[in-house]
Amino acid sequence: MTRFNQRSVRSAVHSPVTTTGEGARTHEGGAGHLRDAKSELFLLAVSNFVGQDTFYEKGGQRDDRYTQLIRTLAIEDPGWCVDFLRWLRTEGNMRTASLVGAAEFTAERILREAPGYSRQAIDAVLQRADEPGEMLGYWTSKYGRKLPKPVKRGIADAVQRLYTERALLKYDTDSKGYRFGDVLNLVHASPDPAKAWQGDLFAYSLDRRHKRGTVPDPDALPTLARNLAFAEFVAQDPNILLDAEEVKRAGLTWEAALSLAGNKVDKAKLWEALIPSMGVMALARNLRNFDEAGVSDEMAAQICARFADPEQVAKSRMFPFRWWAAYKHAPSLRWAHALEQAIGHSLANVPRLSGSTLILVDRSPSMFPGFGYSTPNSSDITLAEQAAVFGSALALRAEQPTLVEFGATSRRINVPKGGSVLKLIGEYGRNDGTDIPTAVKTHFAGHDRVVIVTDEQTRPGWLPSNMERWGGMRETQIDDLVPKTTPVYMWNMAGYKPGAMPSGATGRHTFGGLTDHAFRMIPLLEASRDAAWPWENRAA
Repeated sequence: MTRFNQRSVRSAVHSPVTTTGEGARTHEGGAGHLRDAKSELFLLAVSNFVGQDTFYEKGGQRDDRYTQLIRTLAIEDPGWCVDFLRWLRTEGNMRTASLVGAAEFTAERILREAPGYSRQAIDAVLQRADEPGEMLGYWTSKYGRKLPKPVKRGIADAVQRLYTERALLKYDTDSKGYRFGDVLNLVHASPDPAKAWQGDLFAYSLDRRHKRGTVPDPDALPTLARNLAFAEFVAQDPNILLDAEEVKRAGLTWEAALSLAGNKVDKAKLWEALIPSMGVMALARNLRNFDEAGVSDEMAAQICARFADPEQVAKSRMFPFRWWAAYKHAPSLRWAHALEQAIGHSLANVPRLSGSTLILVDRSPSMFPGFGYSTPNSSDITLAEQAAVFGSALALRAEQPTLVEFGATSRRINVPKGGSVLKLIGEYGRNDGTDIPTAVKTHFAGHDRVVIVTDEQTRPGWLPSNMERWGGMRETQIDDLVPKTTPVYMWNMAGYKPGAMPSGATGRHTFGGLTDHAFRMIPLLEASRDAAWPWENRAA
């Protein structure tokens, strides 16, 4: 009798997030599994807004764990670490975590006198013109004002790429501890030879910082010169603020324009002059202001056209749940269809799964920090809402979905064909406790796959013999409930150290993050192809 050469046999495939085989306990006391350093770092980084508490872990504790993992891998595998940090800042869109990571990576390599990599790490994570100053702020507050060469050179490389006239107007403000001129003084950045105007920009930035009263040359720096004179133009005729082209020529930010305008011009007309030069993220965050000011339907249609443009949505690099936030806070329904299109574009990597899929979305108290459940949190969108965004998108794309919200108990949610992600998110409630094994046991019915969107901090589950808790008996594991031939995908939303199931091979896989990129792993794994780290999967 053949044992291995059977039609049902599937190739063993691996995903990068891997457990070590060492057991642990979840924060709720359930059976947990520890991950290797790269896996723990990845899941923590893609969910870690530095300094913010989560339900089970204080912000300082999370930051210390993150720092230690970065510093370990800075020595053990610096090439992997630099690629990870670059991806974390760009596709992962985690700004502060990547900046802190690059600084700690560099600090550890300097401490160990390890050559190379540090300059590249610093340069890789600085992607916006205010970030060289942010890097200096972090470094000097922790390590003092003496700047090692890799820090100086990495920041100087970024300055050449990022400093422009419009960047100075937007980010070089009195609220910053390190102004553009301070950065230039400290890192001694040279102008890019390919940018003839940058030498004048650097000189003006230094004069501006030291309040020398220098007027920018209108031939070399036309936007800055126009901006500096614009307050006088407004004093002569406030209606210049209603000319969209004039506002754009002067590089006026919408915040600055509102400040200059005061009550001198009609608010709706002012917004209509500003909207053409505003970014997509700024538009999404100001929908309430547009409605309250009475912006015309014609202008609203232009905004909606930008939300419906997949290229503009991609360029905005907004997390998918930010589109849900815009929908939730907008007073008017005139934005609804365009926001549905925008969230669809931002979830483009969520696959259309064939066959039957059980999708379990965690609605336990730990997914609602700061919203009536103990732990404060500055985010206006809870982990539970973020989980609902991804669970709903997956369900609406699946051929035969079973969508379930769970905590200590569970409930199935109807998924209409051709339904709306935004409307479906509104169907979820709240629940008490976290019991993943019971939710799986209740709803698994021979599905082709199981996807669980959670923070993984499950309580001890049902026991296989008498359904009592603990009692000195072995707890139910995922393999007790789902055949090993059925893949289970755990999407970790919080990056805690202990996980709820083993991962890496044998049909059990964990991934995470606040964008849809992680879902690209599912089709790869189901096609019997190993899934690499996201930055290694670009050709897949």
